[in-house]
Amino acid sequence: MKAAAFDYAKPKALSEALALLAEAGEDARLIAGGQTLLATLNLRLSEPSILIDITNLDELKGISVIGDQLRIGALVTHTEIEDSKLIAQHAPLLKAAVPHIAHRAIRNLGTWGGSLAYGDPAAEWPACSLALNATMLIAGPDGERRISAQDFFIDLYTTSLEPNEILVATEISVANTNQVFYFHELARRHGDYAVAGAALVAQKQGTVLSECAFTFFSVGATPVMALKAQALVNGKPLTEELIASAVAVARGEIEAIADITNSVETKQHLIGVLLERGLKHLIA
Repeated sequence: MKAAAFDYAKPKALSEALALLAEAGEDARLIAGGQTLLATLNLRLSEPSILIDITNLDELKGISVIGDQLRIGALVTHTEIEDSKLIAQHAPLLKAAVPHIAHRAIRNLGTWGGSLAYGDPAAEWPACSLALNATMLIAGPDGERRISAQDFFIDLYTTSLEPNEILVATEISVANTNQVFYFHELARRHGDYAVAGAALVAQKQGTVLSECAFTFFSVGATPVMALKAQALVNGKPLTEELIASAVAVARGEIEAIADITNSVETKQHLIGVLLERGLKHLIA
C-alpha cells in the first residue's frame, strides 16, 4: 500500500512548528526519524492531513550536562546515544541498552524523543527513562511544562503529550559512583521485539541496595515498575533468600499481558528470571 495524500512542512524554529500544530490540530503528525510513522502511513493506519518535519529544530538537538542533569534532546538518534561519552559517563544504563534496539540502520535514524512519544511498551527507551526517573520537557502553546516519566506513559501507545505539544528534551540526574545498573532483554532473535526486558538501577553500599528502580518492558501496556519488590529489597543485605522473595513478589504484583506468541504465564516467569539475574549482577 501507499500512504494517503498529505501536505508537508519543515519549520526552522520550535515556535513555527507549534504554530503549524495549532493550525492543523489532531490531523497533524510530527516526523523526525520516521522509523515507526512511515510504516503506519504506508499501511494507512495513520492518515494525517500534514506531516511536520521537525529535523531542523535546534532546540531538540544535542546531549549536554547542566548542573547535575543530563539533557538529551528529542532529536538525538539512538546511535548518537551509543557513541556519546557523556551518556557513557552519566547514564551508563542507556549505553548498555542501545545495542538491543533493532538494527544499525534503524539506530542511525530513529530518535530518542520519537521512541518516548510513541510509547511502545516493548521499546527500550520508555523503560530506561522510567528506571532513571527522567523528566520530560514539553513545549506547547502555553509554554513549557515538565512531567516525570512515571506520569508520562499512560496506556498502550498513549502518553500524556497533547496533540498541540512537542517533546523537546529529557533530563536525567547524572549517575554517581555508587549507582549500579542492569539491562537485558529476552528476544527470539537479535533485533526482534523483546518477549520481556528489564532495566534495573540502584545505589550500592557493600551488599545493600537502596533507591531501587526495577522496571520491566514488553510485559504490559506500558513499562511497569515492581514497586513491592523494590520496597522489599531497599536497604537490606542482598541474600539468596531475599532475591527469591523479591522474584516471587515481582511475579505476583505485575499484571502481565499475553502477546501473539507468549502467554501471561511465560511473561510472569521471565519477569522473575530477569529480576534474579539483575539482582545478582547488581551485587556482584
